[in-house]
Amino acid sequence: MKKRLDGFLKRTFDIITSLSGLVLLSPLIFFLIIFIKFDSPGPAFYRGERVGRFGKTFRIFKFRTMVADAEKLGGPSTASDDSRITGVGKFLRKYKLDELPQLVNVLKGDMSIVGPRPEVLMEVETYTKEERRILEVRPGITDWASLTFHNEGEILKGSPDPHQVYREEIKPEKMRLALKYVDERSFLTDIKIILETLLTLVKTRM
Repeated sequence: MKKRLDGFLKRTFDIITSLSGLVLLSPLIFFLIIFIKFDSPGPAFYRGERVGRFGKTFRIFKFRTMVADAEKLGGPSTASDDSRITGVGKFLRKYKLDELPQLVNVLKGDMSIVGPRPEVLMEVETYTKEERRILEVRPGITDWASLTFHNEGEILKGSPDPHQVYREEIKPEKMRLALKYVDERSFLTDIKIILETLLTLVKTRM
C-alpha cells in the first residue's frame, strides 16, 4: 500500500512539476534556443536514444551542447575539455541548463524528476543481473549519483580515453548508488534528493 501511495505521489509530483516548469521557464527556454542556433550550426535540441524503465528505449530531450553529429567524432563520455563542446554548450553544462528540456520527458512519462540517470544501450548491455534491477524504476533528471558526480566532466578532463575512465572510476559507484535508490526509494527520499540537488547547484556554481 505504501509503495502504491509513493508511486501515485511521485507521478503526480512529476506531472505538476514538469508542466509548471515548462510554462514558467518557457521564456528562458526560448532564448536558449536562439543562443544555441546562433552559436553553431545544427538543431537546438539533442535527441539521443536512452534506455528507460523495463528496458524500453526513448529519445531524451536535451539542449545541444556539442557540434552537430558529435557522436561520429568521439565517444559517449564527455570531459569538460572535449573539443566537441560549443561555446554556449560550456555555459549550459556549467549551470546544468542543458537538462531543462528533459521536463518534456518527465511529462510524457519516459522519465521522473528523481531517478537513476538513463544510459545508452551499449552501457545497459553490460549490466549484470543485479544491475538490471535499476531498470525497475523510471530514469530521472537527478539522483544520488548526480550529486556525487556533479563534476563528472572535470573528473574526465585530460584523459586520452574518457569513456574508459568513466567505466573504471565512475560507473561502479554510479551503479551502487542507483541500486541504493531502487532499494530505498520513497517520495520523501525524492524530496530530499531534489533539495540537495538545488543546494549543490547553488554551492558549486557561485
